[in-house]
Amino acid sequence: MSKFTKPEKSWILYDVANSAFTMLISTTIPIFFRSLAEQDVSASTASGIWALTTSVAVLILAVLSPFLGALADYKGMKKKMFSLFLVVGVIGLLLLSFSGNWISYMILFVITRIGYSACNIFYDSMLVDVTADDRMDRISSYGYALGYIGSCIPFIIGILLILVRPFGLSTQAATQISFVITALWWVGLTIPLLKNVHQTHYLENRANQVSHALSRIGQTLKKIRKNPSVLYFIIAYFCYIDGVYTIISMATTYGGEVGISDTNMILALLLTQFIAFPCAIFAGNLAEKVGTLKVIRISILIYCGICIFGYQLDKAWEFWVLAVVVGMAQGGIQSLSRSYFGRLIPKNESNEYFGFFDIFGKFADFFGPMIMSFCALVLGSSTYGILGLLLLFVVGYILLRKIPENQEK
Repeated sequence: MSKFTKPEKSWILYDVANSAFTMLISTTIPIFFRSLAEQDVSASTASGIWALTTSVAVLILAVLSPFLGALADYKGMKKKMFSLFLVVGVIGLLLLSFSGNWISYMILFVITRIGYSACNIFYDSMLVDVTADDRMDRISSYGYALGYIGSCIPFIIGILLILVRPFGLSTQAATQISFVITALWWVGLTIPLLKNVHQTHYLENRANQVSHALSRIGQTLKKIRKNPSVLYFIIAYFCYIDGVYTIISMATTYGGEVGISDTNMILALLLTQFIAFPCAIFAGNLAEKVGTLKVIRISILIYCGICIFGYQLDKAWEFWVLAVVVGMAQGGIQSLSRSYFGRLIPKNESNEYFGFFDIFGKFADFFGPMIMSFCALVLGSSTYGILGLLLLFVVGYILLRKIPENQEK
């Protein structure tokens, strides 16, 4: 990372910090929830409850995102709000570590997820503060890439604790300790960002900041409607990122429902992280040569294949294949979406625009699990929900094709 500036390195390092929690969301946290919930309810009901819990968490933040983003655009507010929600997320995770009841576990997860997701609004918008437009694809891609690898370190330590169970630890106690390790990792690697990243694009402070921030939300919506590139992209993003987030957050729950063992799922998803590392960097380099939107569209087509393959999945080796292919597409589609949007928007209103970017992402993250939840609770199986995700990827691809040619890069 010697070719990056200190603010760029510090910004990238936070991707390593928070990716450890992302890893828990897609592996240990839902598996542990299922082990608690299935003492009282069936496997399919547990899947449905978890999907509903995920939806509630993201829906709450989706409602708050535009206002939080607008408020953070004022001078000096971005890092203050980031720090506030960092504390909420980390304390929530620490409390989650001590929960042994599935209902309290569910409530604490919602709080933790809100803190984590709110941090990402401010963190994503900091991309415009740490680098120039022509470096955004590369910086964003390295963030995701190193996040994939870095997140494996606390995760592997946690898995070893769970498997070995030293000092006579129970499986539950070892799992809870792994949550504490992740919380410490999250805090420790955030320190460079707090020290070295500063808000360089902002609106001047004013007496009526709260009311002014609220009024700006409507003005920004009008600006988005009048800008075809931003409008088509953000709606397309809502569709395709819905599928991406749902596959991440529901992978272990879905795999458990169709009979894949916890060990196979965790190891396969760990492989996903290692595959995603070089593929995210490759996607960033490829975007500089052929265009960012073209690489995003290729990733969407890969996800269409993932949905079709996942619909018939019922064997462990198929889950492994799926994990590899997801790793190939996941890093590129997430990192390039972030950097492309960062180039489209006004820099001094980046938080507000990323608030809307996040609200579309969060409503997507709400809608996808709701599809899975409906299929699990009403139709008795989550597999039908996979076909619903396929439709969303197709719609996202079509909308990206509508973006004017002069915005292709």
